[in-house]
Amino acid sequence: MSLAIVNGMFTSIALETLILLKQIPFKVALVTAFKMSFLSMFAMELSMNLVDLIVVGEAKLTIISIPFMLIAGFLTPLPYNYFRLKLYGRACH
Repeated sequence: MSLAIVNGMFTSIALETLILLKQIPFKVALVTAFKMSFLSMFAMELSMNLVDLIVVGEAKLTIISIPFMLIAGFLTPLPYNYFRLKLYGRACH
């Protein structure tokens, strides 16, 4: 389960850094991506893995657990992301 959390966080930060590289230098892009996604990605990955553990009984991905994991992964970081967007006066659309 910890490997899934680390891989999810690494992938998110790497992809965000690549996207930000089009606009800002590498070091600034990396720091920005880390600040943007560390807490929300950790919460998302943890909730998805816990739901998998609760539904299946072990850390094993099954077709039955996927919908529940996706819902939990979407809803868990939503309040934090909403707060961050409101704090900095940004909009998602």
